[in-house]
Amino acid sequence: MELNFKSTQKLNKNFMYNNLTRSNCFAVDFGGSNFDFTSLRGAHFKSCNFFGCSFKSAEFVGTNCKKSKFKNAKFEGTLFEGVNLNGADFRGATFKNVIFVGTDLNVANNLDLNAEGITIYEAMPELEMSSELEEALKLAMENQYVKASRVLDTKDGGIHTVNVMRLLEIFDEKALIRGFKIMTPRLDKDFCTLSYIIKTLTTYKEAGLL
Repeated sequence: MELNFKSTQKLNKNFMYNNLTRSNCFAVDFGGSNFDFTSLRGAHFKSCNFFGCSFKSAEFVGTNCKKSKFKNAKFEGTLFEGVNLNGADFRGATFKNVIFVGTDLNVANNLDLNAEGITIYEAMPELEMSSELEEALKLAMENQYVKASRVLDTKDGGIHTVNVMRLLEIFDEKALIRGFKIMTPRLDKDFCTLSYIIKTLTTYKEAGLL
């Protein structure tokens, strides 16, 4: 769904699991809303208020958050990639396993770059992986729903190494290879964040398939 609001209030709303790609909002008050497992890829949320909002496993990719306020917001397992944070305010925000990639953090306000729970990459990092894992990743990206989600590849068509690293924190390489091979012909549902792949692979693991 696309959100297109201007100078209005959308307090305590539930946007959980929504694909907010290419949404365009200006000066909207989202205070207390839930953005868990939500994709904000390519969206514009300028001068918005996200006071006390939750962003667990949310993904900001190429998002414009200029002058938005994230005061007391909760970020856990959140990805910021190529995000415009010019003038964004993070006063009182909490971070757990949050990753920033290719994002200028010096233009943000009240963001402690040395805070525990934050990992920063100036650019997409290199990752050594076996040829078997690379082949399994490329196979998975042949699935139309994986391809549409863009969670395993970068805008230039390369492998999204940060998300692979996130997966390797949960599953060992052999489990990932086996999981991708099982998932590729089975996955038949639209999704928008890496959390869906994690959930799918966890289901396979619990079923003893990995």
